[in-house]
Formats: sequence, C-alpha cells, structure tokens
Amino acid sequence: MTVPITARLDDPDAARREGRRKMDWARQHMPILDALRGEFEADRPFAGEVVGMAMHVEAKTAVLAELLAAGGAEVAITGCNPLSTHDDVSAALDAVEGVTAYAQRGVDEEAYYAAIEAVIGHGPSITVDDGMDLVAAIHEDYPELIDSIVGGAEETTTGVHRLRAMDDDGELAYPVFAVNDTPMKRLFDNVHGTGESSLASIAMTTNLSWAGRTVVVAGYGYCGKGVARKAAGQNADVVVTEVEPRRALEAHMEGYDVKPMAEAASEGDVFITTTGNRDVIVEEHFEAMQDGVLLANAGHFDIEVDLDALSELAVDTYEAREGVRAYEMADGRRLNVLAEGRLVNLATPVALGHPVEVMDQSFGVQAVCVRELVENGDAYDPGVHEVPDELDREVAEIKLAAEGVEFDDLTEAQAEYMDSWEHGT
Repeated sequence: MTVPITARLDDPDAARREGRRKMDWARQHMPILDALRGEFEADRPFAGEVVGMAMHVEAKTAVLAELLAAGGAEVAITGCNPLSTHDDVSAALDAVEGVTAYAQRGVDEEAYYAAIEAVIGHGPSITVDDGMDLVAAIHEDYPELIDSIVGGAEETTTGVHRLRAMDDDGELAYPVFAVNDTPMKRLFDNVHGTGESSLASIAMTTNLSWAGRTVVVAGYGYCGKGVARKAAGQNADVVVTEVEPRRALEAHMEGYDVKPMAEAASEGDVFITTTGNRDVIVEEHFEAMQDGVLLANAGHFDIEVDLDALSELAVDTYEAREGVRAYEMADGRRLNVLAEGRLVNLATPVALGHPVEVMDQSFGVQAVCVRELVENGDAYDPGVHEVPDELDREVAEIKLAAEGVEFDDLTEAQAEYMDSWEHGT
C-alpha cells in the first residue's frame, strides 16, 4: 500500500518547512488563484467532492491543490513524471488540511503507478490530470468508478492528444475539459512558459551560453514557437524541424531555417524536442551529430529522444554534470542527454518549471473548470470539451485587474454589428 510522502522522508518537519516557504513565495505572485481563493473559501463550492490529481508536484501546483481544498474538496495528489516532484513541496502539501500527497521524486515505474492507484483509492469525483495517466488508469483498471465521476480537466498537449484519440475510439466515458487548448493556457503557458523555463533549465544545468549556438527545435506548435522565439532572443541561430507543412511554412516565414532532422542533425549544438511524439531523434541522427551536443526534451514523455538506440551506440556512459549524462561514441564523440530525456524544464536537478505568473493563468483555468464541473457537470456528455469561453475570459479579466490594466468594451452598436449578417459594405 502506498503511504503519503511524509511517511517516507527522513526529516519530514524540515521538508514541510522548506516546501511551505516555496508555496508561500509562489502564492504571493499568483493573483488569479488568490482572487479565486477568496470566492472558494466563502462559498465552499467543492464540499463533498474528491479531486484526484496527477500533476507536476511543485510549488505552483501545490497552490492550486491547496485552493481546491480551501473550497471544500478532499484532494489526493501524485506526480505525473517521476523526476518533476519537489519532495519538500509534496511534504508541505500533505500537511494541508484536506490534502493527501503521494508524489515522490525519482521513483521507479512500479512506485509511480502505485501512487496513481493510491489517488484513485480515494474515489475521485473529479480528475485533474497532466498527461492523462490518471484518466487512463481509471478507465483501464477501475471502470466501476466512472459512474461517480462528474468530469475532469487535462493540462497538457500530450494529454489532450491522448484524450481525443480515446474519444475518437468511443472509449472516453466521462467529460474532460481540454485546458491545454484554451487561449489563457496555450498562448502563455505553452509559448512563454515552455520557452523561458526550458532555456533557463538548460542554461543552469550546463552553465553554457546560448549566444552563437545553433539550436534545433523539433516541432513548431505553441511550445516550439516559444522555445524558438526565446532562443533567438538570446542570440542563438535557430533551426526548426516539422512534419506538418503549414507549421513548417509558418516557421520559414517567421525567419527560421526549416530543415529535416536528418539534415539538421549534423548542424545543431543543442536539440530541444517539443512534439509530444515518439522517436523524434533516433539512431541515424545520433550518428551525424557533432561532439558535445546537448539533447533535451521539452515535449512530454521520455520517448522523443530514442535513448535505447543511443545506449546501444555508446561505448561508455557517465554523468558529465549533475543532470547531464554523456554517451560516448566509438569515434570519441560525446552526446549529452539532460534529465534522462524527461521534461527538461521540470526534471533537471535545478528545474523550477514555468514562471509563477504563467502557471497562475493555467491553474486559474483549471480551478474554474473544476467549479464548472461541480455546478454544471450534467450539461456535458462524455468526451473532450473545449473550456467555455466565458470561463477563459473570467481568468483573463482577473489577471488584467491584478495588473492594473484597463481595456475597452464593445458599444451596443458594435456588438449588434458583430452579431449581424445583414450589414454589408
């Protein structure tokens, strides 16, 4: 049986204190969640609900979990990546009334899924997921719980892709909001969050500069756009690889070199995958790479870089720096993999994830989606649903008010014009 994180730490009191300090710092800079907290504490909209969460358990996520508990929910949470948990934050979160935390950093596959099962053991009525592992486990192993689940919310691109595939197959048995796809998430979290946090984590882990380096960005979705833009802003030369012709054309017209990975492999100094797909960098690419390249994944699961093929090619492997494993080829070239091929902005030893302000927006959307499920869950059939626009706008308006930014409203005449088909030239 999996026990909460505090039962597995040598000094849980010290861990709780440090984790609480991180959470308090994050909360100071999360005005959206702070505004919602006032509402939730007053109204207790989640009383009687059990929220099961599989997320990256670090300070910002902890503020979200604490917020849901403040609104009356029983919250059970674990990680969605074995290397993204901050154990001190997990311990501090476990000490919050109404929250049980099972997340622990560095667990093996068996322990990772045991923690997900422990969350499911609480009998969630709502799921909040990052990558869809929790939803998948419920459907595959605990289908008897589905009738008591109101719905869920999915945080990331990979999870939404999996959910849509599941929905297309007719296998998704309860409604889930695609939080990743709503503007307040994808335009900020995916672009600015992934771009800034990935580059910062790589720089801190390696102590190397971006200036003058050739950075190969695999994928030009919102995350790839953010990585490319931020790398170019730090004076790197950026090459984009893509499989989708319109995105390739977009990258080309925005000034980036666009090439197949087979060609870019021999030119890059740093490779950052952002696709959410598997086998993006494989054996033929390793064989063409220069000595000293850095390989990092900013997509999702650790399958974007084919580490099995790289291990077979290598004559030696060793830890070049903390968080960097060197794979030495027979000809002496060294290819350096960051964070074991897992999410580089969350899984390196120095990783802090996305900036606090960015996650305030994403988690604000998560919070209002949970509220929507509690208040209006019966209105949603099983399947993947877009976040209602009024919820997305609500989060944006809270953020603008916190920033002291004012904006215009449509006049009645303008609103009528925009809604009419009768007005012509």
